[in-house]
Amino acid sequence: MKSFTDYSQQMQRYHIQSTPDPYRPVKEYFQCQVSNMGSEMLPMLNGWYVHEGESLTTYPNGVIVGSLKAALQQYPELVKPFLKAQEDDADPLMASNAQQFTDGVFLYIPDNVKVEKPFQIVSLVNSREDLLVQNRNLIRVGQNSEVSVIQCDDSTRYGKTFLNVVTEIQLAEHAQFHYYKTENKEAESLLFHHLYVNQQAYSLFHSNAITFNAGYVCNNIRINLNEPFAEANLYGLYLVDKNQHCDNRIRVVHHAPDCKSRQLYKGIMDDEAQAGFLGHVVVKPDAQRTVALQTNRNILLTDKAKINTKPFLEIYADDVQCSHGATVGQLDDEALFYLRSRGIALRTARKLLMFAFANEVVQFVEIQALRDRLSDMVQRRLNGELTICDQCLLHNAEHSDMIFPIDPEKL
Repeated sequence: MKSFTDYSQQMQRYHIQSTPDPYRPVKEYFQCQVSNMGSEMLPMLNGWYVHEGESLTTYPNGVIVGSLKAALQQYPELVKPFLKAQEDDADPLMASNAQQFTDGVFLYIPDNVKVEKPFQIVSLVNSREDLLVQNRNLIRVGQNSEVSVIQCDDSTRYGKTFLNVVTEIQLAEHAQFHYYKTENKEAESLLFHHLYVNQQAYSLFHSNAITFNAGYVCNNIRINLNEPFAEANLYGLYLVDKNQHCDNRIRVVHHAPDCKSRQLYKGIMDDEAQAGFLGHVVVKPDAQRTVALQTNRNILLTDKAKINTKPFLEIYADDVQCSHGATVGQLDDEALFYLRSRGIALRTARKLLMFAFANEVVQFVEIQALRDRLSDMVQRRLNGELTICDQCLLHNAEHSDMIFPIDPEKL
């Protein structure tokens, strides 16, 4: 892992787009092909929120959505007190984002509002220059409110990109937030995503993050269970090959009693790909009756693929139920033998086992249309059919150049 000095020097070689592109209808360069999902699109292009007229939209039920930069000017009381991600995190990349972010998405859900339609944040890069993109997103969910957000990182034109993004989520009492993240970036991209979540009493945070393609991806997740009976469920899947690298670094802090957290992350690595999992659960002295479960499972398809996994617990309370574990291995020979004994070819048997292994994570997606599409994408990724699309991660790729496949000859 490079130091921040290495990355800061590298940042200087990238161009920052200081003004947004002239408005063009998003459908001209992006179309989401997930049918029957009915999400509301919140597009970011080259670091800027895309809009034709008003940069913020206020709905009759009090929901406010749009540009974070505009929200800072129009609703400073709703924004400034809640930009807190840097306060307890010494990561210099996060500090850089706090000082230099261009724009981002602001989403405010007032008390007692259940939003039926999911919002979809789509972060696109479409530039001939090598871009440094620093976005900051702020999402606030009020008491007894519920919303789902899908966040997609993708590119419409290939090139070198350095993305340093912070997403902050503030959940009030009894709030429910369902968060789905997909990553499908080109080989020369660097993506650092910092997810920072504050939870109050009885709130629920449910996340599912899937990395399909990456140059270098680092997902930093910080969860604070600040009041009793808060719950956080974190699921993740990474499918990497060639020289791709994916890190997931998770820190969950139980500050209050009677809270629950669960982590289940899985990965498949091929060729010389590398991945990392660092799962850190902290149980504070007052956090009695904590339940914290943590699991990381990995499959290596070659001798050169690598995974560094370190799930661990730091417990200062005495009335807890906590567990952690990690596995690293290859496909189960007994399961392969069983399938082959039923007349299934070796290639098909290996593919079936890998799909079953990966699809467990996808099944925790609660939006049916999205779950079906992601299951299809996992199958295509394992078949070597999924690439960086020219429209969207979730667009069919039958006519695209097939790159970054997990080698079908090994399936």
